[in-house]
This record gives sequence, structure tokens and C-alpha cells, in this order.
Amino acid sequence: MAKTTSNETKNEALKVAKATQKPGQTKEQTKLIAQGIEKGIAEYKKLQKGKARERDKVRKQAIKAKARSQEDVETSVEVSNNNSQSHYLPWGLLLISWVGFICWTLLS
Repeated sequence: MAKTTSNETKNEALKVAKATQKPGQTKEQTKLIAQGIEKGIAEYKKLQKGKARERDKVRKQAIKAKARSQEDVETSVEVSNNNSQSHYLPWGLLLISWVGFICWTLLS
């Protein structure tokens, strides 16, 4: 289904056609030139719309990739923090058990 062009585009095309009108050119010829210009403008707008859509898609993908990489970094930082804190636990338990063993030995 063909989409009709806006009145603004038609007026713009007619202005351009009249501005480039040659002496002796009929109104019908000018009208045909205006229609050709109108089609050119419509095609240009369609291409620009497609390019804008593609740029937006690339931008969104870049944002998603950046968010994913930040999430991965945060996850790895959390894991390393958990590892650095958890290595004190076994040493602390070992120290407490030795202190308890020494106290039990001295008291008995």
C-alpha cells in the first residue's frame, strides 16, 4: 500500500519545480517535474528514517553491552570481596580451637 506524501512535501517540490522552470515549459511539464521531485524527497526521507532506525538499534545494543560488562565487573568484584573476607574464617576457627585446646590442657 503506497503512502501519500504530505502537503508540505508537495508544496516544497512544486516550489523547486517552479524555481527551475525553463521558458516555454507548460504547466503540465512543471507538474510532472514536481511529482518527480516529490518522489525523490519521499525516497530520501524513507532512507533517512531507515538509517536513523539502524543508528538507534546500534546505540541500544552498545548500551546493553556496556551494562552487561559493568554487571560482569560488579559480579567479579563481589566474588573477590567474598573470597578475601571468607579466608579469615578458617584461620579464626583454627586459632580459637588451639586456644581452647591449650586452656583445656592447662586446666586439666
